[in-house]
Amino acid sequence: MARGCALGRAPQLVGMKWGFWIGLGCVVLGLGVGCSAVPRVTDSAAAFRSVAAEMAGRPTVAQGSEAERQAIGRLKAFLSRIDEESVRTRTLSVYAPDAYLNDTLVSRRGATNIQAYFLETVAAAESITATIEDVSRSADGHYYFRWVMDVRMKKIAAGETLRTLGITLVRFDDQGRVLIHQDYWDSAAGLWDHVPGIGRGIRWIKRRLDP
Repeated sequence: MARGCALGRAPQLVGMKWGFWIGLGCVVLGLGVGCSAVPRVTDSAAAFRSVAAEMAGRPTVAQGSEAERQAIGRLKAFLSRIDEESVRTRTLSVYAPDAYLNDTLVSRRGATNIQAYFLETVAAAESITATIEDVSRSADGHYYFRWVMDVRMKKIAAGETLRTLGITLVRFDDQGRVLIHQDYWDSAAGLWDHVPGIGRGIRWIKRRLDP
């Protein structure tokens, strides 16, 4: 979402249509002629696994500690409302200097690059808010923030609130700053379905896949 919530490249989406339509043509061809006889693997999780392995040895906040409570509270407050002021004043204290973020749209490494991306995001939006419904911790020290996000864009679905749900996987450092921010979010429902031309193609594919 911005948090993970990031939709900051909306003004540039029209220029991405050619790439989308080429990809759509490949999907249509695949639907028509079936799967290739040569098995192939497209590993979109490789970057996350690499970062997770890199961060695994880094110290993190102790479970049940005051540092953990503050880290969770700080991130919840940041994700709950993302605007220009919060991005400028709080991003560098919420995210570690070498933090990794992937919101399903883009990947960014480093707190200053994450801050720049968030600034692009809020410039393209009227408002970005999220309700954090649950926070849980896994045995390996990752945290899962489950949320419902409301976004109002300036140029995409203008005047409409786009509501989506998702989960952000987080790993903190020992100071309670975010080391890893990996979103699991339906970016089609949250963005692509509403982009002229692209949205029509996605809806056509969904109808073809619906039994």
